[in-house]
Amino acid sequence: MSAATSATELEERAGALARRFAGVFGAEPDGVWCAPGRVNLIGEHTDYNNGFVLPFAIDRSALVAVRLRRPGQDPEADTDVVRLASTYAQTGLSRAEFSTGGLEPGLAAGWAAYPAGVVYALAQHAGASVPGFDLFLDSTVPVGAGLSSSHAVEVAVIVALNDLLGLGLDRPGMARLTQYAENEFVGAPTGIMDQSASLMGAEGGALFLDCRSLDSEIVPLPLAEYGLSVLVMDTRVEHSHSDGGYSARRQSCERGAAALGAESLREVPADADLSGLDHETQRRVRHILSENQRVLQVAQKLRDGAVDSIGELLTASHISLRDDFEVSCPELDLAVDAALAAGAMGARMTGGGFGGSAIALVRHDDEDAVRAGVLSAFADRGFREPALFTVLPADGAGHVQLTAPGRQ
Repeated sequence: MSAATSATELEERAGALARRFAGVFGAEPDGVWCAPGRVNLIGEHTDYNNGFVLPFAIDRSALVAVRLRRPGQDPEADTDVVRLASTYAQTGLSRAEFSTGGLEPGLAAGWAAYPAGVVYALAQHAGASVPGFDLFLDSTVPVGAGLSSSHAVEVAVIVALNDLLGLGLDRPGMARLTQYAENEFVGAPTGIMDQSASLMGAEGGALFLDCRSLDSEIVPLPLAEYGLSVLVMDTRVEHSHSDGGYSARRQSCERGAAALGAESLREVPADADLSGLDHETQRRVRHILSENQRVLQVAQKLRDGAVDSIGELLTASHISLRDDFEVSCPELDLAVDAALAAGAMGARMTGGGFGGSAIALVRHDDEDAVRAGVLSAFADRGFREPALFTVLPADGAGHVQLTAPGRQ
C-alpha cells in the first residue's frame, strides 16, 4: 500500500466516522484524530525494566471523532458528562457514559475505561480540567492480538483532548500520561513502549526508544526497498495485560533487580553474575539483559542498512521469551516454527505474550509459502485458523484533516 493510498483510505474512514458521529449525537464533531497500533520488532518486557525497545507504528489505527460539550449548547445533559459510542471489538454499536468530575478507577468498565482513564490521568497528573464531551470510536487494530489496540484508543483520545483544550503537552508527556491511565485506572502494569510507538512512530522507520530517559530515534526500516515484509500471525488466542502472568513477570524482574542491588535491571551489566538468584528469577533476568543487547544490535544493523540481516536476532528473542521468560504459548511457538520452516528469515512472538501475535520477516517471494506453511501447521494441530496480514511502518498519532467534516 502506498503512502498516498493509505492517506486516502484514512481520510475516507475519518469522513465516515464523522458522519456516524453526527447521526448519533446530532451535531458534527470538532474533529477526528487517529492513533496507530504497533508491532514490536524486538525488545519485549524490557520497557518496564527501563531498557531499550524497537517498535514501529503500523497502518492499522484507532480513530476518534470528538466534540466538546459546551454550556448552553447541550441542554439535554450536564456539561461534565462524557457520552461515548463505539464499534470497538464488536460489530454492533456500543454506548457508554461517565462524568469527568470525581472520576475514579472502577467507575468505567470495558472499552469505556480507556477514554475514562485518559481523563483521569489528565486530571490527576496534568492538572487539566476536562469538560464533558461526545466521542465516537472506531478501530482497525485487532483486539487481543498483542498489537496495542487499547493503547491506540488512549493515544487517540489524549491527542484529541490535547488539541481541543490547548494543553500544550509534548509527545513524551502524553506517553507518560497514557501509561498512568493504563497502570492506575485500567489496572494493567504496562510500560511505556506502546504509547510511545503510537505517538512517535514514523512511516518507513522504527522507534528506537530508551525507556529510562525517553530519548528516541527513528531508525530506517525500509522493508519494501529490500523486498521484505513483516507478516503478522494473529493466533486469535486473546490475552490481557491485566491478567496475572504479566504482573508476575514484572514482580520477578523487580525482585531480581533488588537482589542485584540495582534500582532496575537497566543498571545491571549484561555479563552480571546471576548465580546468587533463584533459578526462576535468574532466567527472567537473563532474558531482560540479553534482550536489551539484541535491541541494540538490531538498531545498529538498521542504521547500517542491513535490514536483511536481523532475522537471527528476532528468532533468538523468541527463544529467550519462550524458555527464559516463559510468556509464549503453543500457538505462538507453532506460528514461529512453521514460519521459519517455510522460509521466513526470522520470527518471534510480539507483545506481552500468553497469546496474541507472532511476526515473521519474510521475502516477498517467500510470503505465499510462509502463509501456506503456517495455515497448514495450525490445521494439522487442530488450532483455530490464525489471521495473517502484513503491516508497514506508519506515522504516529495526529489530527486527520477533512475537507468537509461529516460530509462527502
